[in-house]
Amino acid sequence: MNKFIEILLGLILLAVPILAAIFNWIPGLGKATLVFIGGAVVVILVLFGLLFLILGISDLNK
Repeated sequence: MNKFIEILLGLILLAVPILAAIFNWIPGLGKATLVFIGGAVVVILVLFGLLFLILGISDLNK
């Protein structure tokens, strides 16, 4: 596929959901997005904690 078409398609796929949430095209989408992001933040924090734990254990072995 042409690189410019890929970039354009990527920008469209990024812009449409953001605009849909901002302008409330789909009722309830903004609230669902915030709930999803809130859950994702918790998961990311747990994964970072596991990463630092593994790195700390790895450093103790050396």
